Amino acid sequence: MKAALVGADGTLLHEARRATGRDRGADAVVETILGFAADLYAYGEERLGEGAVAAGVAVPGIVDAERGIAVYAANLGWRDLPLRKLIGERLGGIPVALGHDVRTGGLAEGRIGAGKGADRFLFVPLGTGIAGAIGIGGTIEAGAHGYAGEIGHVVVRPDGPDCGCGQRGCLETLASAAAVSRAWAAASGDPGADAADCAKAVASGDPAARRVWQDAVDALAAGLVTALTLLDPRTLIIGGGLAEAGETLFTPLRAAVEERVTFQKLPHIVPAALGDTAGCLGAGLLAWDLLSTEVSA
Repeated sequence: MKAALVGADGTLLHEARRATGRDRGADAVVETILGFAADLYAYGEERLGEGAVAAGVAVPGIVDAERGIAVYAANLGWRDLPLRKLIGERLGGIPVALGHDVRTGGLAEGRIGAGKGADRFLFVPLGTGIAGAIGIGGTIEAGAHGYAGEIGHVVVRPDGPDCGCGQRGCLETLASAAAVSRAWAAASGDPGADAADCAKAVASGDPAARRVWQDAVDALAAGLVTALTLLDPRTLIIGGGLAEAGETLFTPLRAAVEERVTFQKLPHIVPAALGDTAGCLGAGLLAWDLLSTEVSA
């Protein structure tokens, strides 16, 4: 877990990390989170002169932000967890905002990161899976049911690999960091090889690595053009592990997207700027937004 104290302007005042305790079960994870939040609050009191005035939490799963419930988080074993209530009680009743982890990271990238100043943007992190955050006027569109932006489950190759969502050929089965790792491990004959190894091999000119990489880039471009057609963003922000490959990814990706567009307008395709602090910063912004909403109400 990553946590931070964040100023009203998005300034990172203090950052800390802690293991989730997931190996001890879902209840242990909850208790670890509550303890982590309390420790961070105490740090603010002791080192900065005041505790946090609100809290924001980014959850890796389905969130009902209005009710303050983590509806489902498979990796953590949660179902219908009243996280807002639990954290609020542990922190003395301060307001608590919940958000989806990718959309929360997208909020930070849009306001203070690579999308700063863009009225419309799409944030797509390429990690174990692929999700997206749709930015409109400095806010993130969650959708009517909290599922907006799930670009990883756009089918780009109907005859492709089975996906955990029940479909075949979803974008994340072909272009996520996990997908590239699987493909390169098979192509290289090294079961321990991963996407970072593939990127290095591409940079060194390995033809097998280039085939694996280009296959993922082509799938990614197909999914992104679908998103461009629907959303018409001004800026397309790519983050996550694959984006760390730099121009090894961005040069062929920009070319593949440009090759596929017809009437659509090309957005600026840029790397994410905030790295793995985006979620912390976005959670802080959620907290400040919650305070602003309460004041205006």
